[in-house]
Amino acid sequence: MEWKVKLIKFQNESRIALFFEKNHDLIQRAREIPGARWSYSLGAWHLPDTEENRVRFKVENGVLQTDKRENMEKFILWLKSKRYSDNTIKTYSDSLKTFFLYFNYKPIEIITNDDLIVFNNEFILRNQLSASYQNQIVNAVKLFFRNIENKMMDEEMVHRPKRYNALPKVLDESEVERIINALDNIKHKCMLSLIYSAGLRRNELLNLSIADIDSKRMLVHIHKAKGRKDRIAPLSETVLQLLRTYYKQYKPKNFLFEGQGGEQYGERSLAMVLKKGCDLAGITKNVNLHMLRHSYATHLLEDGTDLRYIQALLGHKSSRTTEIYTHVSKNALGKIRSPLDKLNIKIKGNDNNEKLP
Repeated sequence: MEWKVKLIKFQNESRIALFFEKNHDLIQRAREIPGARWSYSLGAWHLPDTEENRVRFKVENGVLQTDKRENMEKFILWLKSKRYSDNTIKTYSDSLKTFFLYFNYKPIEIITNDDLIVFNNEFILRNQLSASYQNQIVNAVKLFFRNIENKMMDEEMVHRPKRYNALPKVLDESEVERIINALDNIKHKCMLSLIYSAGLRRNELLNLSIADIDSKRMLVHIHKAKGRKDRIAPLSETVLQLLRTYYKQYKPKNFLFEGQGGEQYGERSLAMVLKKGCDLAGITKNVNLHMLRHSYATHLLEDGTDLRYIQALLGHKSSRTTEIYTHVSKNALGKIRSPLDKLNIKIKGNDNNEKLP
């Protein structure tokens, strides 16, 4: 957990305090929270005690009634029996708990579609919470009532927000090269190189074991990836050389990349590795780990790799998910000539029609 959260009274006002070790990145994130202030007396940042902030920072805001608590336990057991991932179980159970707390006064058996619509309007929209969070609540509530209460929510009445289809953000090949080359630590260089070379998600990299690297067949075995699917990806020759150098120096025992105590390498630490690489390389754009995966897919497409192969390499269930990379491929876009460029547009101060550098 990045910071510890606590409800406090500050100058007779209810506030949410954030406690964390001094860290430039966390301080900057705290500054960006609306209404957040630093207190020297508390030694912490604190922000308004609102429903939105309680949800965002998972502040305990009440105790569930007995019937809801018991049904929550049933729901969690059902999710586990269906072998949902730990992250999905936590997401669904937290979402359902938020919904139940809002209607804590109301018995489960009389909760209806109308209540879900009220919740969307009076809690989600009023507190300006995200569309993705709204969808999480709707999914959790529908799943609970269908499988624990044997009561269907009316699909027609459940209002879902329109999904925002953002284009993937992609790095240029030269930017990827600069980031990786900027890192002197062989472990850090290996991790970012492997993510980019095989199109891995963050957790897919962190869950790799030594046995998952098949140097004879030049493959990376990825187990229980998103959707609980296994897949393989080609092992880069460059990455293999980096890994051999890394192994001689670090000798990991269980996970391919381990922390100082031999535990699985941390998600936050991996993100800081990327940030350090960007800082050293002088790249000022906002870069995250998933951009390396997006860049891998886009660069493969630009090199002429068939979209069906890219879909298999990324582990996409639908080809429509993979097709989004055609929208950011510079090769595809570069072949399109704007109709404006066929016109003779006069540019004042450029009488000789000189080309831009």
